[in-house]
Amino acid sequence: MGMTELFDDAAPKDVPTVTLRRPDDWHVHLRDGAMLRAVAPFTAAQFARGIIMPNLVPPVTTVAAAAAYRERILAAMPAGADFTPLMTCYLTDATDPDEIEKGFAEKVWVAAKLYPAGATTNSHGGVRDLVALAPVLERMERIGMPALIHGESTDPSVDIFDREAVFMEQSLLPLLKRHEGLKVTIEHVTTAETVEIVRAHAPRVAGTVTPHHLVLNRTSLFQGGLRPHYYCLPVAKRERHRLALRAAVTSGDACFFIGTDTAPHLRNAKEAACGCAGVFVGATALQTYAQVFDEENALDRFEAFASLNGAAFHGLAPNAGTITLVRRPGRALAAVPVEDDEVVVFRGEEPLPWSIAG
Repeated sequence: MGMTELFDDAAPKDVPTVTLRRPDDWHVHLRDGAMLRAVAPFTAAQFARGIIMPNLVPPVTTVAAAAAYRERILAAMPAGADFTPLMTCYLTDATDPDEIEKGFAEKVWVAAKLYPAGATTNSHGGVRDLVALAPVLERMERIGMPALIHGESTDPSVDIFDREAVFMEQSLLPLLKRHEGLKVTIEHVTTAETVEIVRAHAPRVAGTVTPHHLVLNRTSLFQGGLRPHYYCLPVAKRERHRLALRAAVTSGDACFFIGTDTAPHLRNAKEAACGCAGVFVGATALQTYAQVFDEENALDRFEAFASLNGAAFHGLAPNAGTITLVRRPGRALAAVPVEDDEVVVFRGEEPLPWSIAG
């Protein structure tokens, strides 16, 4: 079986379709080694470019490490793939502004990733003091290098469902005031309030939205029992926030674009006493986005969100070529084998109303 299997052979030939310029994924985890080789083809099948997260072990903190990782990603691509990995720097309290500028000038890095230390997977080496990071952010501001921010508080006294809201109020808004020329992407936006912060500070601030946060709310995590393969950080929020995200991505506002945050973990690491955070959406991202835009009667705005807005924010030309999705039932494989384990595919066991044509 291939990456996607259509099962409704009786579907009529005149079903609705939507054709987009080839889209980009502005937030993707490809991991490394066997995992990289297993999951990279799924992202390459849907997207022409992707911003690669640097939270490996050890993290990607130098230009040389980023260049080497880029080569490993390209080597993992299937024959004929023309996917372009866009590399990022993992910011730490010890990041050297000169290294930042060197990597950006040499076009190794397109942006820098800011993880509050301890916020998510492999982020323990991230930033502990945003104010002390000022020399790095000032350099990025001067050279036009965007900061990609995982916006969650790491204060253990903060309720997990409030971590995004607290970070925005206590950390992100003061940072934007201190660095008025810094371009910022607030990644994987999950609340109505953050949607409004993005809008209020556009066009220098943008927000990415994942497919899973458009179809899951916090109740989804517990329906029919604990659902570890729906657990991610930031965690899904109340239904009102899910609806606000759907309204934002389908609004036509140029400050929102795709960032799937596809984040594979082995099944045994997800279904564990202390399971990992991350949802593998690499095989079903576009199908899920298309379903959302269709349900919101906004298919005419899908291309901007998927293919145009992110490229414009990062100063890149839109991709050549197209991809077509069809409103015809299909399904992705349930899991991707990785050595002696597997990665569970988001929505891999359910019929999807939209499929990728071809």
